[in-house]
Amino acid sequence: MAAKRNREVQLNFRVSPHELELIEAKMAQVGISNREAYLRKMAIDGYTVRLELPELKELISLLRYSSNNLNQLTKRVHETGRIYDADMEDILQRQDALWSGVNEILKRLGELS
Repeated sequence: MAAKRNREVQLNFRVSPHELELIEAKMAQVGISNREAYLRKMAIDGYTVRLELPELKELISLLRYSSNNLNQLTKRVHETGRIYDADMEDILQRQDALWSGVNEILKRLGELS
């Protein structure tokens, strides 16, 4: 008569050969040879990071708007041969806003470590 297992639910998932190599390398780093035990431990005690960055949405919106403006400005320069100070100022302000957004995101990401 076989002994009853404590763990009755079986989980299966697939990995690529490269992913398997990475898993095995991490197992070797911590000295674990039992893959099932390692994967169970990582699934239960490992952690995931969920980034809630509204700044990223704003940054993407600014990038789209800025790209659109730059395309329109380039078209106008090709048509007229002129560039206007107001257009350049607008681009510079948007670039400053973009860099501020990037710096805020980098700061928030740095706080995760």
